[in-house]
Amino acid sequence: MTTLRLALIAGAMLTATAASAGPAAPPSAPPSTWARCAVCHSNAKGAPDKIGPNLYGVYGHKMGVKGTYKFSDALKKSGLKLDDATLDKWLENPAKLVPGNRMSFPGLKDPAKRAELIAYLKTLK
Repeated sequence: MTTLRLALIAGAMLTATAASAGPAAPPSAPPSTWARCAVCHSNAKGAPDKIGPNLYGVYGHKMGVKGTYKFSDALKKSGLKLDDATLDKWLENPAKLVPGNRMSFPGLKDPAKRAELIAYLKTLK
């Protein structure tokens, strides 16, 4: 067999093995910055709200509508969707993005830390 043919067969075998490996690995551990969030928010499916809402599965949903938490009228009326851009602004300064919301968090100024939290929230599904 030629080297090219062997390479193609090996590649096909690796692809088939990866496809049959089973379900994806569970979400990674939360970033260290999550400790600040965990004071007020839970992150497990079915966990009760704390001072703030459970954040499991919120990515991609509208703000103020998912779960049983009693959100402020300002947040419910915001119409904002929890996507990368909105979460970045929210985590930087919640009071500026939605004046009148109930979140007392002053904001996270480091863009890299915000990006870590956003990436983590995406895994909670």
